[in-house]
Amino acid sequence: MKQIYTTQMDAARKGIVTKEMEIVASKEHLSASEILKLVSEGKIAIPCNKSHKCISPEGIGSMLRTKINVNLGISRDCKDYDIEMQKVMKAVDLGAEAIMDLSSHGDTEPFRKKLTSECPAMIGTVPVYDSVIHYQRDLDTLTAQDFLDVIRLHAENGVDFVTLHCGLTRKTIEQIKKHKRKMNIVSRGGSLVFAWMSMTGEENPFYEYYDEILDICEEHDVTISLGDACRPGCLADASDVCQIEELVRLGELTKRAWDHNVQVMVEGPGHVPLDQVAANMKIQQGICMEAPFYVLGPIVTDIAPGYDHITSAIGGAVAAMNGAAFLCYVTPAEHLALPNLEDVKNGIIASKIAAHAADIAKGIPKAREIDDKMADARRNLDWDAQYACALDPKTAKSIRDDRLPEEDHSDTCSMCGKFCAVRSMNKALAGEHIDIL
Repeated sequence: MKQIYTTQMDAARKGIVTKEMEIVASKEHLSASEILKLVSEGKIAIPCNKSHKCISPEGIGSMLRTKINVNLGISRDCKDYDIEMQKVMKAVDLGAEAIMDLSSHGDTEPFRKKLTSECPAMIGTVPVYDSVIHYQRDLDTLTAQDFLDVIRLHAENGVDFVTLHCGLTRKTIEQIKKHKRKMNIVSRGGSLVFAWMSMTGEENPFYEYYDEILDICEEHDVTISLGDACRPGCLADASDVCQIEELVRLGELTKRAWDHNVQVMVEGPGHVPLDQVAANMKIQQGICMEAPFYVLGPIVTDIAPGYDHITSAIGGAVAAMNGAAFLCYVTPAEHLALPNLEDVKNGIIASKIAAHAADIAKGIPKAREIDDKMADARRNLDWDAQYACALDPKTAKSIRDDRLPEEDHSDTCSMCGKFCAVRSMNKALAGEHIDIL
């Protein structure tokens, strides 16, 4: 007899282990029953639209491996979908678990369908971006129903999660005016919702019609990523009343989604001083009942344009170590331009390093195994084994090959040559003569 359920959360609450839960359990070295329990409680989300048939399911939760999301998509100034598809394939090749299509120009639906028919990674979107370009009308002419119809379109297209800025209300407009933030709202989707409310005088449609949105998401098993419209865009705005007040509302919306068996992730900051990162994670876990936390960065200093993949990796490692489950990558082009293929690669590698470092610190099962293999390879001066353990084998090999030592290629590198400590220790412990000159 076929078991009936609407979403992964609904299945878990009925005691049904889905094939997606089994796959996640295998990847995470946990039992299917452990995954089922955590999904039923909302502590793990498995974003997996029923129509995304080629997906390789992943679990998102603080007790699992930290996952990486890659933002891409065309804009009016960079409108080549072939290049974006190259970025998608590079991201998948480098191990990114999710792709967010943030396209803001042209006919977006064919690219979105291509992603959900060909890409094994989770696919996310921000429907409010697409609303303006889908209807080709000015923002203030759109209705609440227009926004809901685009959410339904994205769900029907097979996207696994949607970012919706549901926590921004008319009360927020007064708070932004009263508290005089240095950077106001830096969330692109949040600013569009804020602008629509300001121009129409109406309540946020994603908040006002949240129950209707939940019905759409439950039908297609689309996970809601509750967008943080008031995330801080600079260190000065971190942890302020606007950010925390919105987070409280996101906690309420999380509970309402769970009551509909809809899976939820909660989005978080943003630009945060390093000493506030851990506290931000703990506050979210308390307010949002340990729903998976999805953070952009956090970026820990405002002065490094061109290097924000590094500022983000620093914050991301601390965030994930303290409970963040999902890191949105940041590229060197952040704050400057649409990232190119090389920017995408650098952003992913930086985020993967942060995620892996955090997983080791959290004691995620088998997380450190590859590091121990790397240590063995280095002790044995086995260069091919070292490349096999590397996050980016091609770069590691190209750097060494470009600067090989004049002699003893197999034993040393051009940094130390025969002064290599590993070589000297291996020879000394083997009772061999150690030649230096």
